Amino acid sequence: MNVPIIELRNLKKYFIIEGQGLLHAVDDVNIEIIEGETFGLVGESGCGKTTTGLMIVRLLKPTFGEVFYRGKNIFLVKGIESKKIHKKIQIIFQDPYSSLNPRKLIKDILSEPFIIHGIVKRKEIEEKINKLLEVIGISQNILLKYPHELDGGKRQTIGIARMLTLEPEVVVCDEPVSALDVSIQAQILNLLMDLQKEFNLTYIFISHDLSVVKHISQRIAVMYLGKIVELAEKNEIFNNPLHPYTLALLSAIPSINIDKKQERIILKGDVPNPINPKPICRFFERCWMATKEFGKINPPLDLKSPNHWVSCMKIKPNIINDS
Repeated sequence: MNVPIIELRNLKKYFIIEGQGLLHAVDDVNIEIIEGETFGLVGESGCGKTTTGLMIVRLLKPTFGEVFYRGKNIFLVKGIESKKIHKKIQIIFQDPYSSLNPRKLIKDILSEPFIIHGIVKRKEIEEKINKLLEVIGISQNILLKYPHELDGGKRQTIGIARMLTLEPEVVVCDEPVSALDVSIQAQILNLLMDLQKEFNLTYIFISHDLSVVKHISQRIAVMYLGKIVELAEKNEIFNNPLHPYTLALLSAIPSINIDKKQERIILKGDVPNPINPKPICRFFERCWMATKEFGKINPPLDLKSPNHWVSCMKIKPNIINDS
């Protein structure tokens, strides 16, 4: 049995909105991520994807719940153990234009992690950086440039190189290609997949683009207003989607087959207010399948078929008994 390298247990993140209440950004998320896989996390903007990723890398502290790395609660470890875990869980930020210090040369940006963590002696840093550039396929001439002198693709590649400096095992990829041209997106995705094979990396790949997630992920979780509404293997999500929200997302993917008629599911109504939400299904007000009874229930994320979890009262369990 595969042991999870990252495990989220009852993870919640609430923000206090003065005079209004609590904004439920992430609300009771439970996920197990297996070593070496790419786990896709998809949903509309504002659904809590990035907030979840920031808690995994300890840039945000959860309001409630736990994040485990190899069985250790990352918010309870201290001292040397904490520093070790910090190195092993890294992030690639969405915007390559704001994630690099504009006042520093690329050489200094890549040197900084080595210096802060004292991984190698100062005289060995240059050699380490040159090896990194060789791995990601960039000339050493780039080292004496500033970030503003580079295009978006090269900036994001430098962000990826910076992530590799600390030899991580887990990488949160927060919309790493959404700010790039389509042609550059493919190059960055292929680079990420090559690096995953070479260094046995585990990715949590956050995106609103299902086509990108399909290309790179093995399992996918669909998120809506802070909650996971569906979780399954990639092929199961695309070939047998069960939750109404997943169906709506998939219907929005453009098809290159002009002969195939594609029915777009247009969601009606407004997105519910995430501040002090009602203890019912978050998708209830926009769901065309819901009945009045569903407005009284907060459906749990249940196993509806083998390895396919769905939070929906409309979908009945169909569990195969292995015994």
